[in-house]
Amino acid sequence: MNTKMKNGPKPKAVNYRDVLESKAEEVRRSMSAQKAAQVVARLDCPSDEGDLSQQHHEEWIFLNRNTIDMKLLREIADALHRLDHGSYGVCLECEEAISPKRLDAVPWARYCVACQEAIAHRIAAGEQVDEYQAANR
Repeated sequence: MNTKMKNGPKPKAVNYRDVLESKAEEVRRSMSAQKAAQVVARLDCPSDEGDLSQQHHEEWIFLNRNTIDMKLLREIADALHRLDHGSYGVCLECEEAISPKRLDAVPWARYCVACQEAIAHRIAAGEQVDEYQAANR
């Protein structure tokens, strides 16, 4: 991928590194082993089917939350990688600058708003979209 943008200046990345690293640490804390232990440290023999159902539901929520958190950590790591290689703030689709307003809201954003919306429409239409493949990763 060409790391130069077609038009516009790159965003100032000075504060974005701190924001990204802080968010990554926050996500890691939410995934702590202590929380995992709380979820799985339930009665081995629940007293009834309702307790068993509640236990399974809590485990399901915990596992799904961790899946979401792992995806976010990958996105943050990718953003830090782009910062290190000078391509942060450049849309991976159109190679235009991602607006500072968008980066302030979603500092790990890969795409400008227009390209993100186009990708969302393709997904909604049933098209298989692999963001990592699209981003040459």
